[in-house]
Amino acid sequence: MPKKLISIVPLFLLIQTAYPETSQEQAQFKKIQEALVETVAQEKVPGMVAAITSSKGVLAIGSAGVRKIEADTKLTEQDHIHLGSCTKAMTSVLLATLIAEGKLTWETSLIDVLPELKGKIHPDYHAITVWQLLTHRAGVEANAANWWAHGKMELKKRRLAILQENLKEAPTSKQGEYHYSNLGYLIAGCMAEKVTGSTWESLMRKRIFDPLGMDSAGFGPPGVLGKTEQPWGHVRSGEGWRPRQFDNAEALGPAGRVHASFADWGKFLAMQLPGGKNLGLDRKILDKLITPTGNYAGGWRVTKRPWGKGTVLNHSGSNTMWYALVWVAPQLDRAFLVATNSRDDNSHPTCDQMIGKLIRINQGN
Repeated sequence: MPKKLISIVPLFLLIQTAYPETSQEQAQFKKIQEALVETVAQEKVPGMVAAITSSKGVLAIGSAGVRKIEADTKLTEQDHIHLGSCTKAMTSVLLATLIAEGKLTWETSLIDVLPELKGKIHPDYHAITVWQLLTHRAGVEANAANWWAHGKMELKKRRLAILQENLKEAPTSKQGEYHYSNLGYLIAGCMAEKVTGSTWESLMRKRIFDPLGMDSAGFGPPGVLGKTEQPWGHVRSGEGWRPRQFDNAEALGPAGRVHASFADWGKFLAMQLPGGKNLGLDRKILDKLITPTGNYAGGWRVTKRPWGKGTVLNHSGSNTMWYALVWVAPQLDRAFLVATNSRDDNSHPTCDQMIGKLIRINQGN
């Protein structure tokens, strides 16, 4: 597939030893491993990782399949997984840290932060707010017309140029109504970059990855180009798969270019679990991030499930070569993570079924 990827769909660290220590952990590990082996064989996907985590870290994890089709290197539990749009929850937390410091508010408008855009973008966009952008209610298009534009510009300037070009015309979606938008997250990222002077990538490392100890977290395709020390993504090719070590344009970063190991991703997810490390954010801000406008909050779809004993959070992510899915159940102190290093029309139901298996395993079934 050429450069225009997107489809960021509206994911043990060895706990100290290489194996689970308790009989319950051993049983869960075995069940997850068996379920993954069966799923990879049945669905004919290159590889898959699945885990149950808590505020304390990984409780049980497994992997099956290979890093790259037609290669012998096995996919492992420690491998780095592309999270796609599951990045949006991280960008939302980044904005929350700026709000906690008084650099922004949830209601800060675009034109307040970027007054130089007056006369360059349509006036209807002047008043869109941080919270509208994070909840997909700013009325902006789903994607930029060309995410790869201005490739020779410095990254912050490139993002700002893409923002400006794509907001020249009046909104085609009604502001205040839900309209999933990767472009909206780029705009939120631009606002963060403007008030700090740093790139979104630098802010993510300084404010989220480093404080949480997410050493594996990075941007773009995992691993070194041409090597298989990390998994490759795959796209459907006839009846088989074609490996691709590629990603969406850098400009799209705030909407979905993070990769990380499941253990490190679990450290981020623990922010919304009882006792999880919270970057010093108070409960009021953390609650805001999961308080939906409609059914979408700050990078999370929010709903209720009996198995979760109340409110649960979920999101999926894909760059057209990977598929990741996560459900977080705060009342259970659990998160359920699944990802495959491939993407086709069956990816969501396949991962969703695996999530169901993880939930049952957690229940002791």
